[in-house]
Amino acid sequence: MNILPTLAVFLLILGGTVALVLRLDARRARSLERLTPEPRLVPKDTFSTALIWRELVSRLGAALPASEKGLPLLKRRLVRAGIRNPNAPRYLQGARGVGTIALGGAALLIALRAHAGTSNLVLGVGAGAGLGYIAPMQYLLWRIRKRQHAIEVGLPNTLDLMVICVESGLGIDQTTLQVAKEMLTAHPEIADEFTTMNLELRAGKRRAEALHNLADRTGVDDLRKLVAVLVQTDRFGTSIAQSLRGHADYLRTMARQRAEERASKLAVKLVFPIFFCVLPSLFAVTVGPVLTHLIRDLFPYIENM
Repeated sequence: MNILPTLAVFLLILGGTVALVLRLDARRARSLERLTPEPRLVPKDTFSTALIWRELVSRLGAALPASEKGLPLLKRRLVRAGIRNPNAPRYLQGARGVGTIALGGAALLIALRAHAGTSNLVLGVGAGAGLGYIAPMQYLLWRIRKRQHAIEVGLPNTLDLMVICVESGLGIDQTTLQVAKEMLTAHPEIADEFTTMNLELRAGKRRAEALHNLADRTGVDDLRKLVAVLVQTDRFGTSIAQSLRGHADYLRTMARQRAEERASKLAVKLVFPIFFCVLPSLFAVTVGPVLTHLIRDLFPYIENM
């Protein structure tokens, strides 16, 4: 009996297994190297576009400070957007200045290359400069709306977790701290706000004041109602778990009603897309072949009559 084919198959399988093991081991070693990178020294004279941009915006923002009357509103908006850098108002003003100059200059170059008239040139430069001035504030308002929506979505789950913590024997301060730790991945906005509230409590502020600051920082109506419930519960000594459970049910009911309201408005909002987009294509598909047959068969018949 010839054993050479069997030996060859065995050696081939053995070699493939060894190669696969070595490859997996090398991949594991590369993964460990990525997880524990060696510290790299960055030279001080490294060119960084981000640092240059930041310095330019900061200097321009310092040269164009915000008005004292609108500064409190601007700071409140920045906090509601999750930006707590004390130099954020200066950066925003700098971004406005840079946007105004950049977009105004771009509009000027485009108008000059297109050989536009004087009136079109002035209108184009003014529109570009206005867009550059408005865009940073609109971006800030968009971040505020996005953050508030994220807080509204995660608030019912947060209340359920608070109920579990309270029923397990934790106080309201320890409950908010634990919720901030647990919600760090699922709802980082709520975790950030609860962490800030705990820091205020550690700094010596009263609980009612810290709760009201929480509502003012976010600007979310549902969270403001939750603060009112917690303040009344703390003042009158009622059951915190029962109040939180009832408020969580109320928030879910309100979310369901808002979803039903949006669903009822959907039919009206779909009228215009259907009328202008769907019906023309449907008309072309259904009536188009009929018209083609009529033009091809009926018109020659009429001409021959």
